[in-house]
Amino acid sequence: MKNNEFEKGKKFSYNNSIAYADKAVVSKHVLKTETGNISLFAFDQGEGLSEHTAPFDAVVYIVDGKADILINGQSNLLEAGETIIMPANIPHALTAIEKFKMVLTMIKK
Repeated sequence: MKNNEFEKGKKFSYNNSIAYADKAVVSKHVLKTETGNISLFAFDQGEGLSEHTAPFDAVVYIVDGKADILINGQSNLLEAGETIIMPANIPHALTAIEKFKMVLTMIKK
């Protein structure tokens, strides 16, 4: 596996491909290229990412659990099976309401 990426041509389950860790955020690259990347994250309850911006739109898909995704000061509560697009250059943050797993897809312009 190059750059900690998932093996190509082999099926996998997002939910079973990453484990929660106590008081931590765990991440893995699913696919990473010059034009974008797909990453898998597992957040323990109460963990998160502080407010920041990114130069590209980012799609978040919640695989398991519940998260509060703050976008430009607005709270968005998401649970398993739901998706949101975090716009480029707009402040956003994530907090685990309960343990949650997400797939983050960023495509560079």
